[in-house]
Amino acid sequence: MGSPRWKVAVAAFLAVVGSLLPVDADEHEHTYTDKEEVVLWMNTVGPYHNRQETYKYFSLPFCAGNKKTISHYHETLGEALQGVELEFSGLDIKFKDEVMQTTYCEIDLDKPKQDAFVYAIKNHYWYQMYIDDLPIWGIVGEADENGEEHYLWTYKKLEIGYNGNRIVDVNLTSEGKVKLMPNTRIAMSYSVKWKKSDVKFEDRFDKYLDPSFFQHRIHWFSIFNSFMMVIFLVGLVSMILMRTLRKDYARYSKEEEMDDMDRDLGDEYGWKQVHGDVFRPSSHPLIFSSLIGSGCQIFSVSFIVIIVAMVEDLYTERGSMLSTAIFVYAATSPVNGYFGGSLYAKQGGRRWIKQMFIGAFLIPAMVCGTAFFINFIAIYYHASRAIPFGTMVAVCCICFFVILPLNLVGTILGRNLSGQPNFPCRVNAVPRPIPEKKWFMEPAVIVCLGGILPFGSIFIEMYFIFTSFWAYKIYYVYGFMMLVLVILCIVTVCVTIVCTYFLLNAEDYRWQWTSFLSAASTAVYVYMYSFYYYFFKTKMYGLFQTSFYFGYMAVFSTALGIMCGAVGYMGTSAFVRKIYTNVKID
Repeated sequence: MGSPRWKVAVAAFLAVVGSLLPVDADEHEHTYTDKEEVVLWMNTVGPYHNRQETYKYFSLPFCAGNKKTISHYHETLGEALQGVELEFSGLDIKFKDEVMQTTYCEIDLDKPKQDAFVYAIKNHYWYQMYIDDLPIWGIVGEADENGEEHYLWTYKKLEIGYNGNRIVDVNLTSEGKVKLMPNTRIAMSYSVKWKKSDVKFEDRFDKYLDPSFFQHRIHWFSIFNSFMMVIFLVGLVSMILMRTLRKDYARYSKEEEMDDMDRDLGDEYGWKQVHGDVFRPSSHPLIFSSLIGSGCQIFSVSFIVIIVAMVEDLYTERGSMLSTAIFVYAATSPVNGYFGGSLYAKQGGRRWIKQMFIGAFLIPAMVCGTAFFINFIAIYYHASRAIPFGTMVAVCCICFFVILPLNLVGTILGRNLSGQPNFPCRVNAVPRPIPEKKWFMEPAVIVCLGGILPFGSIFIEMYFIFTSFWAYKIYYVYGFMMLVLVILCIVTVCVTIVCTYFLLNAEDYRWQWTSFLSAASTAVYVYMYSFYYYFFKTKMYGLFQTSFYFGYMAVFSTALGIMCGAVGYMGTSAFVRKIYTNVKID
C-alpha cells in the first residue's frame, strides 16, 4: 500500500464506484462507544476572500501529532473534484474522554517557515477541519494594528457536544497567541472538552445555516414578483392563441363583425403566409438537435437533483451534491439521445451517429475543457483544487462507458418512436423569400431582447446561489430553487412564443434558431451579472481565483443558456404545431 501509483489507482477505483453506487459520505457510522477513537481531519487552508483558492493544511509549516495509524482516500467523486484533501491531524481524541491542554508537537521556526506564516496572516488565511463530518474553521493568526508584527495561534481548544452516542456539535476556540520570530521553537497544543447537548443528530447542521439571509423579505418579494410576471405572460400567450383560432373560425364562418382589438393587432394573414416553410428544417440541424437534446438533459438533471436535495439534505455531506449531479447526469443520458435523435431524424438528418456523439459529449467536453484549463493554474499554484489524474480517469470512464451507451439507447428509441416528420403542413420545395420588415422584428434584435424577462425572474435567486457558492453561506432553500426553476421555464416558454408569433407575423419562418437563441440569451445576462457580482459583491483577487470564477461561471451560464434554449424551443414548437394544426390553410 506504500506506492503512490497504487494509491492513485485505488483512489480512481473508489471514485468510479462512489459515483455509480450510493455510498456513505463518511467512513464512520456516526455512532461511538465510550473511549472510542474520534478522528480530527485537517482539510484545507487558504485566503478568506478566495474561497476556491485552497491548499493542503500541511502546505503551511504546521506540525502533526504523534499518532500515525490512520490513512484516508477519497470516497466519492464529488470530494475529489471539489479539492477535499483530508489528512489525519495526529491528535489523540476519544469519545467523552476529556484532554487537558497538551502539547502535541513543536515547530522549529526558521526564516522560510516564518515567511510562509507571515504571508498567510497578511492574506487572512484560515483553515478547515472535520470531526465526524462536522466542519470546523479556525484562523491561522493575526497581525498587530500597524501590520508590522505577526502572531500565530498555537492552542486549539475544542469543545464537542454529544447526545447519547452521537456527536452533534463542535466548536473551536483559538488561543495561545505567539509572536513569529525566526530561530525559535513554537509549541502547538490542544485540549478537548465534552459536554452533553440537547441538539438532535438530525438537526446538528442547523447552526451552519442562515435563515435570516435566505428567508429575507426580498427573497419572498422576488418570488411574488416573478409569479405576477408568469400570470401576465401566460395571459398574453393565451390571448394570442385564442385570437388566432377565433379569427380563423370567424373567417371561415364568414363573420363580418369583429371587435376593434382584433383589427388593431395586425394582419391576420401574416403568419399564415409562411405555412409552407414554417416546418422547413433548421439550418445546421446536427448542431441544433444536439443542443436541444443536451438542454432537455440539463433540465432533467436540474429538476431531479433539486428534488433529491429537498428530500435528502445533501448539504450535510461532503461532495454529495456534486456526486449526485454527476450520477443523475449519467443516468439521464437517454433523455439527451431521445430528444436530440428524434429531432434530427424529423429534420431529415442522415449522420445520426455523428449527432449522437456530439450530443453525448457536448456538455462533458465543455466542462472538462474548462476544468482542464483551470487545472493547469491549480497545479502551478499547488492548490488542492488540482484534480488528481485518477479522478480524470474516473470521469472519462463515466463518459465512455455510461453516458455514451445510454445516449445511444435514447437515440435509437427517439429515431424509431418519434423520428417521423409528421408536420401538419406540407413543406414547399422552394423556400419563400423573406420580405423586408422593421428593424425591431429582425431575429438578431428578438434574440437580444428575449432573455431580459427570464433573467429578471431569476436574478434575485442568482444572488443567493452565487453567495452560497462563492462565499460561505450554505444553500439549503431548495424549495425556493424549485419554484424559481418552474417560473423560469414558464416565463421562457411564454416569451419565446410571443417572440416567435411576431416573427411569423412578419412572414419570417426562421423561428427554430430564433426561439432557441432568444431563450438562451438569458445566459448572456447572467454572465454579465457575474461581472457585477465579482467586482462589487466580493473581494476576490489573484489569477487562480479569477480564472476559477469566470471559467466556471462561463460553464454555468452556457449550461443555463442551453437549458433555457431547449425549453423555449420545445414550448414554441408545441405552439407552432398547435396554431397550424387548428387553423385551415387554403
